[in-house]
Amino acid sequence: AGTAEAAFVTGPAKLRKYSVIVREFVDSALMITYYFGTTVYIVFIASTTKQIVESHWNVDINPRLYVLMTALVIVPVGSIRRLKFLVPFSFVAIIFLFIGCTFVLYEVFSDLPPFTSRPAFTSIQRLPLFYATVLFALEGIGTVLPIENVMKKPQHFLGCPGVLNVAMTVLVFIYTIMGFFGYLKYGEETAGSISLNLNSSVIGEVVKVLVALNVLCSYGLCFCVPSEIVWRKLNPRVREENKTRAYYTMRILMILSAVVVACALPDLEPFVGLCGAICYSTLGLLFPSVIDLVTFWEDKEYMGPGRWKLYKNVFLMLMWLIALTAGTQASVAKIVETYA
Repeated sequence: AGTAEAAFVTGPAKLRKYSVIVREFVDSALMITYYFGTTVYIVFIASTTKQIVESHWNVDINPRLYVLMTALVIVPVGSIRRLKFLVPFSFVAIIFLFIGCTFVLYEVFSDLPPFTSRPAFTSIQRLPLFYATVLFALEGIGTVLPIENVMKKPQHFLGCPGVLNVAMTVLVFIYTIMGFFGYLKYGEETAGSISLNLNSSVIGEVVKVLVALNVLCSYGLCFCVPSEIVWRKLNPRVREENKTRAYYTMRILMILSAVVVACALPDLEPFVGLCGAICYSTLGLLFPSVIDLVTFWEDKEYMGPGRWKLYKNVFLMLMWLIALTAGTQASVAKIVETYA
């Protein structure tokens, strides 16, 4: 938000009066994006718990009850305020994720069917949902600037091979391998998370538990973004003696409201697509393009030969518009199909 405000303050004169509005808009978008991102975490933990319970006991419980049970562990984790207390959770989450991904790949590569058993492309109607899901998975604009700002040598963040490019290359490679071979293994039955496709074997159950614990341990750190934005707005309006009580009340109410949203949409796949189409596309495609244009609008040298960077930003805005319209439509249609 501060970056967007600074871009408009120093940008074209006609746009400077909108700097405060832009800051508030970006702040709100950040809060909404990461708030719904953490809501997806709740849905995932509940879905995994449901699978594990129903594979061992002959019960059929409404998935919304699992969401409510998830709140019992989410509220304490989400109430941790100090980042230094969240670091151990984050470290443990990375270990769980690494072990879980290793087991997932082992299961996926076991008894793979031939490539000819799956269609290379299903239907163009499902492409917008795929696009929105990819945006949800790969968008990380909320952490880019904070990481660069605390680096000992921030000049190594961008460029080739910069920290950002190396990290994104590794992420894209992992997602591609997991997505391609996961679909080859499970076909049209592929779930919103590949771990939900694993069978009830010992390895399958261990992976589900590890991945769910990874998400649980990551929740507190991710929840810091929306909670701190909201608290920054509320803090000046609260008396000093009531600040601590008000802060924790705010966090608990935010978590419980996320639980309510998760109860309304307890199915993982369409919810992820909807978040990606509306929230993550705006944060990852629209805002960076607009900020870049406003900052360097009058810098012809930066824009490059033929002002190609201008057209690059326009292209990204068009991609945002496609994600917002087609992705949202596809996700809403999937939600209606799921709950109709």
